[in-house]
Amino acid sequence: MPDLTKTDVGAPDDVSAGDPAPQPVAKAEKARSLWGDAWQDLRRNKIFIVSSVLILFLLTITFFPGWFTSANPAYGDLAKHYLQKPQLGKVFSPEWLGYDQQGRSVYARLVYGARTSIAVGFGTTVLVTVTGGLVGMIAGYFGGIIDSVLSRLVDVFFGIPFLLGTMVVLNSFPERTAWVVIGALGFFGWTQLARVMRGAVITTKQADYVQAAKALGAGTPRILFRHILPNTLAPVIVVATISLGVYIGAEATLSFLGLGLNGVSWGNDISDGGAQIRVAQWIMLYPSIMLTLTVLAFIMLGEAVRNALDPKTR
Repeated sequence: MPDLTKTDVGAPDDVSAGDPAPQPVAKAEKARSLWGDAWQDLRRNKIFIVSSVLILFLLTITFFPGWFTSANPAYGDLAKHYLQKPQLGKVFSPEWLGYDQQGRSVYARLVYGARTSIAVGFGTTVLVTVTGGLVGMIAGYFGGIIDSVLSRLVDVFFGIPFLLGTMVVLNSFPERTAWVVIGALGFFGWTQLARVMRGAVITTKQADYVQAAKALGAGTPRILFRHILPNTLAPVIVVATISLGVYIGAEATLSFLGLGLNGVSWGNDISDGGAQIRVAQWIMLYPSIMLTLTVLAFIMLGEAVRNALDPKTR
């Protein structure tokens, strides 16, 4: 007869004495999305951190130039400051980086030139992304004759040299404001984004969730902007980020050739400094350094984002 006075406190009734003790079930780790996974990679990427800090500094200069200098970049005093050499001990003062052949502060023009170059770069990137994204999305989703027509249109624009076509357009405008330069650069620069978006849409529209949305009777705009667009943004963002630095360099090139902005610009200062390269190298040197660092920062940022968003590299 079993001894009913002895009981196993806390043991379940259906577990025999010889069975192993039940192990606690490990809590399942919450799966991260593509963007969450990419952010985790970017946080550990030194290139991303360095480029982000540099871009943040450039954006601060762009939006708040008065924090860095009180000098007027367009004002020059030939009698007092003609080709005055830099005084590197006076940091952040108008004479810090010297004066040009018109008596203007090189440092002040360097600060205000950042606003022009970055504004043109961002404006062109937005215009190109919107235009190329819409063309590529329509071509990739509908296919057929629409895809053929739009693809041939992209091929035609690809056959026109980018800088040469932009120079021809800008040469027809007597006054070249920032909006004119943005429009000219965007008119010839949307083709690469269109091809990238078209390829991404062709791949994404075969997915099960898109087919399910069609079966449920979702309209074309809802499918495009609710289901396809969010899942095709990764390659577009990468190309747009890298292209931003390219457009900043293109604006400087056009200004150097005399077909860019009519105002304060790094390209204009580099062009003006070229005529005085033997006697006043600082006029050309400092804008060239800032332009190089700016373009490099955006290209480095684009490379870091591409590596984070590409599953093959992880």
